[in-house]
Amino acid sequence: MAEKRFIVEVEKATEGGEGRPSMGPVYRSIFADDLLPPPIEGLNTCWDIFRMSVEKYPARKMLGVREIVNGNPGKYKWQTYKEVYDLVMNVGNSIRACGYGEGVKCGIYGANCPEWIVSMEACNAHGLYCVPLYDTLGAGAVEFIICHAEVSMAFVEEKKIPELLKTFPNAGKYLKTLVSFGKVTPEQKQEVEEFGLAMYSWDEFLQVGHNQSFDLPVKKKSDVCTIMYTSGTTGDPKGVLISNESIITLLAGIQQLLKSCNEKLNEKDVYISYLPLAHIFDRVIEEAMIMHGASIGFWRGDVRLLLEDIGELRPTIFVAVPRVLDRVYNGLTQKISSGSFMKQTMFNFAYSYKLHNMTKGQNHNEASPLFDRIVFNKVKQGLGGNVRIILSGAAPLSRHVEGFLRVVTCAHILQGYGLTETCAGTFVSLPNEKDMLGTVGPPVPYVDVRLESIPEMGYDALATTPRGEICVRGSTVFTGYYKREDLTKEVMIDGWFHTGDIGEWLPNGTMKIIDRKKNIFKLSQGEYVAVENLENIYVQASSVESIWVYGNSFESYLVAIVNPSKQALDKWAEENDITADFNSLCEDSRTKSYIIGELTKIAKDKKVYGYFSNSLYYTIYI
Repeated sequence: MAEKRFIVEVEKATEGGEGRPSMGPVYRSIFADDLLPPPIEGLNTCWDIFRMSVEKYPARKMLGVREIVNGNPGKYKWQTYKEVYDLVMNVGNSIRACGYGEGVKCGIYGANCPEWIVSMEACNAHGLYCVPLYDTLGAGAVEFIICHAEVSMAFVEEKKIPELLKTFPNAGKYLKTLVSFGKVTPEQKQEVEEFGLAMYSWDEFLQVGHNQSFDLPVKKKSDVCTIMYTSGTTGDPKGVLISNESIITLLAGIQQLLKSCNEKLNEKDVYISYLPLAHIFDRVIEEAMIMHGASIGFWRGDVRLLLEDIGELRPTIFVAVPRVLDRVYNGLTQKISSGSFMKQTMFNFAYSYKLHNMTKGQNHNEASPLFDRIVFNKVKQGLGGNVRIILSGAAPLSRHVEGFLRVVTCAHILQGYGLTETCAGTFVSLPNEKDMLGTVGPPVPYVDVRLESIPEMGYDALATTPRGEICVRGSTVFTGYYKREDLTKEVMIDGWFHTGDIGEWLPNGTMKIIDRKKNIFKLSQGEYVAVENLENIYVQASSVESIWVYGNSFESYLVAIVNPSKQALDKWAEENDITADFNSLCEDSRTKSYIIGELTKIAKDKKVYGYFSNSLYYTIYI
């Protein structure tokens, strides 16, 4: 029986020459013949996504937060699509009443909340560029973004106001209006007024344009919708220009892909919003939810309470970064290993039985309905009981974690790949395709992909096993870096965006990320080292929460900074009669020896070369 193949060739490979590397064939998803989705009447911009859903689902729950009753979290309280729309129109009128219109840059700074979405949609309605502000890009990043993007007004979470005030006086050259998602103290208002700014609480701002009405401007697909700043390997953050068309094309691709796999999003779906809306990954997922009239419930902002929020919300779609799923995996495996002999035996038998049936080609929901009910249902209930799709992105998900969760969660586990510059979505694995384990799947519909050879690293896009830099073409690709045409030209060559990631085509048309072009270190003995690969191996040690590996060409060894697992260290200390708090443990030489031993063991198990495994210098970092 012929192996399934999920891509079709649309252009031939080209040989290299005159300093140009060879390029592999251009491939496209089998689920889409063209590079553009069929047009939908009236759907041209991100504003249309929301507007059309309000018309179709006015009474459905849209945005929800947990009520706090006597200091305790209660049920989710919801605003309908129509209620949110009315609020958006109100905020939009206030924006216009302040004198801001098309093309003005509007910052949004703070954790995910309904006001974040309302502010974003008001920007979409009136053609302002939404510019997320966030401080994870390093000290001074918020000030840099405000000044570089020339942000004129900003919405800000109440508790982030003190951070925003640190950007003055420099930010005051551009920023003229501040709106808090909550309250504003008289002292804060006085401080910004000294810099010539107007500042409003949320309730005050809603009154600014209360008796005014402004026509919405005509917006185009090609218009920039948002400027998302992303960190470079060096230098200042880069402003990625993302158009309406990029987001709409990606959403159409996701819709087409799920439809082709007999899965689709619908108005009954529920999504928990906790990944930062300031990043494109969560932004496009939430746009997809809005497009289908689904409900978005917000977490309380504390990772320790996330599972509790999930239990109350009972989402159907769960999107995560690998670190979150690693924690789910570690929690489950520790629970299993601490259970009775009978419980462990039952779990192991159920796991083996279901895995065997899935390996033979059965869908996850057909492989073992009985064990799903009596063994794996507890795992399912831990994620609220209704999750049917779990999507992992933003970083590689370990193969063993992905494989385990495919069996025990009773949900589809999909792994995706994309960058801010490709609107977050370039590849995604498909439901019930066991051969896609450990890969990011085939290209999403309406995206073209090819590999470019990197001779100096030994990667050949024309080889029997094609390997090379992943290059992407299509409407999902960004417009350019704001005010940085030089950087745009470095990565956009002949219409192809060069990702900097190195992939390998598998025979079925799925992509496996194997390397990173820029994060390659050539050690002084002439050996190339791909640090992501080493990090992915070492992080599997039970004592390691996360690890960062670094090297350079002037040394023969690598350096690793390890963030240890508190749970693992506490358990180890108890077993070895060591009494100390976590900070003291991390300073203890015995702890360092223990962790180095764990890293050495995992390196040996995974057959890491000796000059990698034996020459690492470790620093415990908390």
